[in-house]
Amino acid sequence: MLIDKLKKYAENNIYPMHMPGHKRNTKLLSPCFPYNLDISEIHGFDDLRFSNAELGETAELAAKLYGSKKAYLLINGSTAGILAAIGAHTKRGDKILFTKSCHRSVHNAVSLFGLSAVYITPRIDEASNVECSITTEMIETAFDKNPDIKLVVITSPSYEGVISDINSISAIAHRYGTIVLVDSAHGAHLGFSGGFPDSAARSGADVVVMSLHKTLPALTQCSLLHVCSDRADIDEIYRMLFILQTSSPSYILMASIDYCLRLLDSDRDKLFKEYGLMLSRFYNEVRNLKHLYVIDPQNEDFKKKHPGFFAFDPGKIVIATKNASLEKESLAGILRNEYKIELEATHPKHAIAMTSICDTKKGFDRLAKALKKIDSVY
Repeated sequence: MLIDKLKKYAENNIYPMHMPGHKRNTKLLSPCFPYNLDISEIHGFDDLRFSNAELGETAELAAKLYGSKKAYLLINGSTAGILAAIGAHTKRGDKILFTKSCHRSVHNAVSLFGLSAVYITPRIDEASNVECSITTEMIETAFDKNPDIKLVVITSPSYEGVISDINSISAIAHRYGTIVLVDSAHGAHLGFSGGFPDSAARSGADVVVMSLHKTLPALTQCSLLHVCSDRADIDEIYRMLFILQTSSPSYILMASIDYCLRLLDSDRDKLFKEYGLMLSRFYNEVRNLKHLYVIDPQNEDFKKKHPGFFAFDPGKIVIATKNASLEKESLAGILRNEYKIELEATHPKHAIAMTSICDTKKGFDRLAKALKKIDSVY
C-alpha cells in the first residue's frame, strides 16, 4: 500500500532538500500532523498526472471495484471532477440540463464555461419535505423543448439520499446523443451490498463522480471520477483534470484513497453486513416515533409514503421535524447541546444524519435513544 511505502521512506534518514517546507521536522513541529509522511513528487514515487506505478494501480483498483472503464483519483474533492467532466463535454454556449438544487460546482461550471442552463424541478415529498427523484417525464419534457441539450447532470443520490432512475434517464439522453454525468458524491458506498441501491457507475451513465470521504473511510477531499462508457471523452477529461487539479497533490490524501479502496477490496462483505445490521436495528428502534418522522426505506409501506422516490439510500438518516414543536431550537441544536451528537445538516423541516461502515452500534443506539427522548418531550 502507498501508506506503507510512505512510512518506510520516512524511516530511511534521507534528508529532504525539496518541498514541502516543513521538511518532515517532527522535532520542531507539532506531532498532531503527519509531517513525516508528507512528500512531493520525488524519485521513487508515482506522479498523479502521469500515474503508471502505485497510483496507477490504485486507479485500476477503483475501476475494478466500481465496474468503470477508467477511474481518476481526485484530491480536490468531487468539485474538481464535476468541473472537469462538464468542461470536457461542452463548449461555450452549449445547453446543460440540471436541477437548481444541485451542487454549486455545477452552477459554477455554467459560469466558468459560459453555458446555458436548462432547469428541471423535482416535486417535494409531503411526508418529509425532501426533494423527490428526477423522473423520466421531466427528462423527456426537457428534451422536447430543448433537443440540443449537450449534457445532462443528475445528482443521485441527493444530499438526503434520494436516488433517481439513472438507467432510464441515460437511455433517453443517449437517444438524443447527449452525455450523462452523475454527481454521485454521496454514493461512493453504493453497490457493495444487497441492502443498498446500485452504484451510479453501473447504471448506464457516461461519467460518474463520487466522494470517498463522504460515506467511506477516506480523508476529506478524497474522491474519484469514473469513465463508464465510450461516449465519454477520456482525453478531454484528462486535460481538464490536468488544468483543474492542484499541481502539488497530497500523498497523504492519495494514500488515504488507496487505503480506502484496498479495505473495500478485502473486507467489504463483512463491513457492509455489520453496517446493514446496525441500520436495521436503528430503523426498528425509531419506527414508532409520534412527532418526529424518520424516513425508513426498510418499512413495508415505504413506497406508499414516498411515491416520488425511485429509491433511497438507507445510510442517510433523514428526520422530518414538521410535526414536532421545535420552534425555539432546531433538532440539530438539541442533539448537539443535550446529547453531544453533531448532525450533518439541518433544514427548516428536516435534518440529516450521515452514517457509514465506520459507525458503531453504540453510536446508532445513542442517536436512537436521543430521538425517542426528544420525540416524547417535543
